[in-house]
Amino acid sequence: MKQIWMKSLQRIQKNLETINSIGKTDNGMERLAFTEAEQQARQWFKERCIEEGMEVRTDPVGNVIARREGKREQAGAIAIGSHLDTVYNGGRFDGTIGVLAGLEIVHRLNRKKVMTDRPIEIIAFAAEESARFGMATIGSKAMAGLLDEGCTDRLLDKDGVSLGEAMNQLGYRGELLSKAARRKEELFAFLELHIEQGPELEQLGKQVGIATGIAAPVRLKVQVNGMAAHSGTTSMVRRQDALVAASKLVLAVEAAAKREKAYRTVATVGMLEVRSGAMNIVPGDVQFYVDIRSLDRASRLRVMRSLEDTVRCVEEENGVHVTLETISKEEPVLLDACVQQVLGNACETLGIQPNLMPSGAGHDAMNMAALCAAGLVFTPSRKGVSHHPEEYTEIADITRGVDVLEAAVLQLDHSGKERFADEAI
Repeated sequence: MKQIWMKSLQRIQKNLETINSIGKTDNGMERLAFTEAEQQARQWFKERCIEEGMEVRTDPVGNVIARREGKREQAGAIAIGSHLDTVYNGGRFDGTIGVLAGLEIVHRLNRKKVMTDRPIEIIAFAAEESARFGMATIGSKAMAGLLDEGCTDRLLDKDGVSLGEAMNQLGYRGELLSKAARRKEELFAFLELHIEQGPELEQLGKQVGIATGIAAPVRLKVQVNGMAAHSGTTSMVRRQDALVAASKLVLAVEAAAKREKAYRTVATVGMLEVRSGAMNIVPGDVQFYVDIRSLDRASRLRVMRSLEDTVRCVEEENGVHVTLETISKEEPVLLDACVQQVLGNACETLGIQPNLMPSGAGHDAMNMAALCAAGLVFTPSRKGVSHHPEEYTEIADITRGVDVLEAAVLQLDHSGKERFADEAI
C-alpha cells in the first residue's frame, strides 16, 4: 500500500514539475490569464486528460472541462478543479495542485478500474487570479452565471488590452460569456484542493484544513484632498496635509479590524499614492485603497462604519475633504455543511485530524457554491507564504489532500440520500 502511495506522490511531483516548466521565470512563475503561457498549460492539461480517456471541451470563457462518464450519464457530475493561471512572479502551487488533484484521482480510478455511478469532471478554470484584469475568478463566475457580459470591454490590463480582446486573440468568444453558464442539474458537487496561503495549519501541526466558508472583500477607494503648500513657509497649524490625514485613516482601518478579531475579520491598506509628492511640498492629494474581509457581514460592516466615523473626525481636525467609494462588494459564502461532513469522514477514514477553518482568500469554490454543494480542502503552506516565488507545500501534504478528495468523491458517488441530493441542487 505504501508503495502505491509513493508512486502517486512521485506522479504528482512529476506532473507539478512538468507544468511548472511552462511560464517559469528567473524568479518565480508567470502564467497570467489569457496569455500564451496559460494557454500552453491548458493544452498540457487537455492532453493528460485525453490520455486518461476523458472527453475534453473548452467553454466560451476558456474553462477547460474534462469528463469521465459514469454508469448514470444523466446524473449530476462530481467536479474537481481549480486554476492554472498565476499572479506576476507567483508561486508553483497556488491553483495548480487543485487541477492536478483531479487528474490524479481520475488516474487512480482508471488504474483500479472503478466505474463511478456519477460522471466525474475536472475543471481548469480560466482567469482565477485578478493580477491581469483586476477581477478574480472570472472563469467560475461565468460558469455560475455571475458575470456580466459588459466586463469584457470594461476590464483592462496595464497595457490597455481589454479582457475581450485578450480572449479573442486566443480564439475565445467574449461576446458569448452567457453560454458558459451551466444548469444546476449538471453538477452534484464541487471539490477544490488548494494551498492554505496562510500559516495556521503549519502552526497547528495539521495536515489538512476543511474550509467552513469563504470570506469576501469589500474594497474601497479613499480620496483625501487637502492643500499642497511649501514645506518651509507653511506653519504647522495652517497646514491641510492630506498625507497626515490619510495616515490617521490607515491606522483607523487597522484598529477597527483588530477590534473584530473574534470574528477573524481583516482589513488592509496595500496601496497608497501621494499625488505631486516631493520632499519640500506639504501633500495636497492622497489616494489609497482598503480591502476588508470577513465571513461575518455585521463585523465587516462595523469596520466600514468605524472608518466612516473616523473620516468625519479627520476632516474636521485636518481641514481636508475625504470621499469613500465602494469599488467592489462581494458576499461571504458559507460552504455546504454536508460536504464538510463528507470531507471530515474522509479524513477520519485516513487517520487525519483536520482543522475546520474559514478561508480568508477567494477561490473558485465560492462561485461554484451557487451551482451545487461545494467543498474546499487546504494543504499547509510553509510560513504562510503565497503569491511569491518562495511559496511551498510538501508533496506529501498535497498527496494526502488528494487522498481526502478521492475518498470524498467515492463517498459522494455512493450517497443515495435524497436529502443530500436535494440540498446539493
